[in-house]
Amino acid sequence: MKKYIAESFGTFWLVLGGCGSAVLAAAFPDVGIGLLGVSFAFGLTVLTMAFTIGHISGCHLNPAVSIGLCVGGRFDVKQLPPYIIAQVIGAIAGAGVLYVIASGQAGFDVAAGFASNGYGEHSPGGYSLVAALVCEIVMTMMFLLIIMGATDSRAPQGFAPIAIGLGLTLIHLISIPVTNTSVNPARSTGVALFVGDWAITQLWLFWVAPIAGAAIGAAVYRFIIGSADE
Repeated sequence: MKKYIAESFGTFWLVLGGCGSAVLAAAFPDVGIGLLGVSFAFGLTVLTMAFTIGHISGCHLNPAVSIGLCVGGRFDVKQLPPYIIAQVIGAIAGAGVLYVIASGQAGFDVAAGFASNGYGEHSPGGYSLVAALVCEIVMTMMFLLIIMGATDSRAPQGFAPIAIGLGLTLIHLISIPVTNTSVNPARSTGVALFVGDWAITQLWLFWVAPIAGAAIGAAVYRFIIGSADE
């Protein structure tokens, strides 16, 4: 149970910190943190939580990561359902707290996006469904490669959270213009539930693509390790 609670709190922080930076601080008058700041905010949430709860739950904070680690032989499939449920609950709670804070400002309109992920007319840069699908698959694939490599027993010990956090930062720097960056179905679900409408309609892509990408990344890493051992 402690593992599930840790995953829920960790995902809560990821959504509040990452999406919160986008909603509250990205375009703040004159001193907004912009795309660069939001990218670092997401990376920092993972880095800080990896040091905080990594020794308790592994700090997945992401259904795609949990599934990818399962495919990669690093996680027990029996624990997938409770992990995913805990992550989604934490994401919804984080989005809920963010909504309460954001709605305290006059003129706040959740229909503006609320850091939701989207494609087509709801992509920040107007990217197509195909572009969004490919982007989310490839970015999540690379994220799993980074995670599995950084946490490998042969990798330098104690530095994995830094590599993973900076990896997520880089992923956001690349893909925010395309989809607002998901690579995490729980993160996408949390804010989409408050936006409703188009965010719910397009949510399927931000479950399918990250999970597919994570599975591919885990399989590729296992292939690389197998080849190296030979």
